[in-house]
Formats: sequence, structure tokens, C-alpha cells
Amino acid sequence: MEPSIESFLKNTLSFQDIKVLPLAGDASTRKYFRIVHDTDSWVLMKWDPFIPNEYPFLSVLNHFEKNGVHVPRVVGQSAEEGLVLLEDLGDLTLERRFWENQNQENVILFYKMALDELLKIHGKATQDKSDCTAFKIQFDVEKLLWELNYGKDNLILGVLNAHLSKETLNELQKIFLKICETLHNEPKVICHRDFHSRNLMIKLDKMFVIDFQDARLGPIQYDLVSLLRDSYIDMEEDTSNKLIDYYLQQAKSFLPQNFSREHFDLIYEVQTLQRCFKACGSFASFYYQRGDKRYLKYLAPTLKRVIKCLNQFPQYKLFSDILLDTGAIEKNYETL
Repeated sequence: MEPSIESFLKNTLSFQDIKVLPLAGDASTRKYFRIVHDTDSWVLMKWDPFIPNEYPFLSVLNHFEKNGVHVPRVVGQSAEEGLVLLEDLGDLTLERRFWENQNQENVILFYKMALDELLKIHGKATQDKSDCTAFKIQFDVEKLLWELNYGKDNLILGVLNAHLSKETLNELQKIFLKICETLHNEPKVICHRDFHSRNLMIKLDKMFVIDFQDARLGPIQYDLVSLLRDSYIDMEEDTSNKLIDYYLQQAKSFLPQNFSREHFDLIYEVQTLQRCFKACGSFASFYYQRGDKRYLKYLAPTLKRVIKCLNQFPQYKLFSDILLDTGAIEKNYETL
């Protein structure tokens, strides 16, 4: 154990006999440890040194907690060492709960619990204009375009090693820009940004939200696509539709007065294109940039979802043709 961590834990918890067990983290540079003393446990997050009032993780956590969102309780912190000690939420993710059930009807209750937390984020937390880093950044054209280009650079030009003409790349960029402008023009709420089944933890009878430090303003569809068209699960369309209906019924208090279900569904599909292709870029980048193969198995099913959406937009045919012509859909990524 690093001396700085050992000193921090002894000062914070006042225990001598502490076990520090490394936990599997996400795809970021953050490190996580489970801290155990007798029958009690906590989770330690180690990242870069931070300024407490400007640290997105704590800023969003405090804002969410104030507005009733279930987030882990902060037990202690050391800004100089980049350490935050948190309540231990256990190991039961929504993803694990999903795959434990053969009948998707059995997981609807848990997904409604997740949507209840999302409704607090999109509703009450957005309406509370207290100081929070989530209000200072947004899914604007620049950010959304960066995400699409991340998919192009790491998947199409990277893993697939496709050679596209300058003209084709320019036309693809025009399509990307149109997608991003369409999404940017939508009303914005606080988006979690990674609201998927691995960032939702079940502890006793509550659903907790984690990994929220990148929260920013964006359309409500961004988080809904993240959750209901999640690359880590295989949700049936009927189940997804029931959950969208539930969300919209509960969200009436903060939906625009001129809300149209037809327009909502259109933006939901456009957001699926953007969000799922961005996810493909992330999965590809882990292999292309780091040689990490763990996420390759999610590429093919996520790309099929992108193609299914593209088929609804004839004006984006070039995008679809590129994915088909480069063999992106048929490629067996797990053999790379």
C-alpha cells in the first residue's frame, strides 16, 4: 500500500488493521480499492490532485445528493493526494441483474428504479440552478462532433484501416455536422453522460448512480439511449418501449409545453446514431490505442444498432455505405 493512502485511511477511519483490495475499474485512469475493516467496507477512489470546489466528481455528487439522487456518501477526502473515500455500494450492477433474468419482464422494476433516478437528474437537479460543474459544459455541436469523429478515427480509419478519399471524408463530415446540429438544437437538461447498466448499482432496495463526473447539459434522449440502447445488454424493443412510456409519463412536469411524441422519437433515433457510434469509437480505441481486447465483443452488436438507425435516414446513406463497404458489420472483432 502506498504510504499516502495508508496515512489517509488511518487518519480518516481511525483503524489500524485495514485491508486494501484493488477493484476492477472502468476504462479511465482512475483507480479503485475496497477498504475492509472487520465487517465494514468502503471504496477508495484515487485520481489526480484536485481543488475541492472545482472538482467535477464532488460538485456533481453534492448537487445530485441535494436533489434526492441516490449517490454514494463521501466519508473522507484528500485533495492533495487525489483521494476520495466513499460508501461501499457492493458489486450488484444493473447489468448483472439484467443478465440474471431470462424473462425481461422481471427487470422492468429495476429499470424503472433507474429511470426514477434519471428523472431527478433531468428534472429537479436541472431546475436547481445552484453552482455545479454540470451547468458549465454541454453537448454542443463541437462536443457531439468530437465524439463522432472519435468513432471514425478509431474504428473506421483505425481498427478497420479503411482508406477513404478526401471527398468521401468531407461528405461524411457534413453528415456528422447535420446530426450534431440537430441534437444541439434540442432543449437541454443535465445529462449524466454515461447512464448505462454498469454505472447503476443496486444496494438493498435502492438504485445508486455512479461515474457521474462528466455530467453536462444535453438532450434528454442522450441518457435514455445510454440506458435503453446500452451496448452491455440486449434489451428487447418491447421492453424498451414500455420504459420510454414510463419515463415520459413521469417527466410531464419538465417536458416542453409543445412536446411531441413524434419529434421525441425522431430525436431518439438521431441520438442513437450519435451515441452508439461514439460507443463504437470507445470500444475500438481501447484496442487500437492500448491493445485492450475486452471491449471488442461489444462492437458488432452496437454497429448493427447504428446501421438499423441509419436505414431510417436516407439522407445519411453515405455513412451507412461506408460501414457496409469497409466490412465493419461482418468483421469478427473478437479474433483480432
